[in-house]
Amino acid sequence: MTALGGLLRKEWFHIRRDRRTAAVLIALPVVQVLLFGYAIRTDVDNVRLAVVDPAPDAQTISLRNRFAAADVFRTVAVVPRITDLDPLFESGAAQQAIVFYPGFSRDLGRGEPAKLLIITDATEPNTGSLLQSYAQAVVNQWVGGASRAGGAGGGVRIVPQVRMRFNPTRESKNLFVPGLMAFVLTIISSMMTAISLTREKETGTMEALLVSPLRPWQIIVGKVTPYLAIGFVSVVLVIVEALLVFHVPLRGSVPLLLVEGALYILVSLSLGILISARTSSQRVAMMFALLGTMLPNILLSGFIFPLESMPSALQAISYVVPGRWFVTIARGIMLKGIGFEYVWRETLFLAAMAAVLLAASVRSFNERLE
Repeated sequence: MTALGGLLRKEWFHIRRDRRTAAVLIALPVVQVLLFGYAIRTDVDNVRLAVVDPAPDAQTISLRNRFAAADVFRTVAVVPRITDLDPLFESGAAQQAIVFYPGFSRDLGRGEPAKLLIITDATEPNTGSLLQSYAQAVVNQWVGGASRAGGAGGGVRIVPQVRMRFNPTRESKNLFVPGLMAFVLTIISSMMTAISLTREKETGTMEALLVSPLRPWQIIVGKVTPYLAIGFVSVVLVIVEALLVFHVPLRGSVPLLLVEGALYILVSLSLGILISARTSSQRVAMMFALLGTMLPNILLSGFIFPLESMPSALQAISYVVPGRWFVTIARGIMLKGIGFEYVWRETLFLAAMAAVLLAASVRSFNERLE
């Protein structure tokens, strides 16, 4: 019992001395519960809806208003031609579209079945299936109300056709494999860099570098380059695995995807270096890397749960999560086949994050050198 008491006192002394570790241990479950509680949402709302209405009239406007009145949909565009939908879907401005065929109201007036096309972005299969169900429910409600009101001769019939874009088979692997790229690269880049550099601080080798003639930015370049190479090789291997093993389509540019992957690796490495510069032990570095990289990239990147269903506060926080931008880029290039003209905004966010984090890392090393 005496030995056990001594061991307990020793461990409690270490915890009291390293108060940052204790604070992280206390805060970690609280943060996890908050993130999981608010981020895990199976419901879908705030759906970006586009409408193709070549000849607006009372009937089409009435059905459009029914969609607008529903809490789920938000009309983002009304266009005259179906070809106008391509840039809306490719840029992510629209998730779903309702297409009125010519003669829609005429067919309703004659008591004939009117044709309506519902197009859904199936990049996220579960969300796409829900959106199809919601849209068909709105159409059925409108048909029932128009029939009860005696509109269109008292017999209103609509034959909705459905089309899934980008992932017509609705296979979940097409959703998760591009997102897994961000998760894997985060582990390799951020966590391993933070832990390895902190280990050098604990063993004293980092102090030897800090008193050497090398400048702080040179030390960072020397530490980042090997992990950047390892991460780039990982990107290539993940892409090959996605194509050959999981048969995920790659409709866009492979060089563009590789460049974006390298940029994301640079952001993750910069974050890992900043964590290592601000922490004193591997244990604390691992905890901060877990809180600052892995959890946000899983929950707040759209990797698993759609961002549109999250509270506004979490959506705002997701803007500073690098994984959000890379997941959008990877899915867009692989599943939609889009080019740089549609991902320049996400690329700009990643480049800005890389610049800010690298500058902060250099400054932290300068402070430590002083």
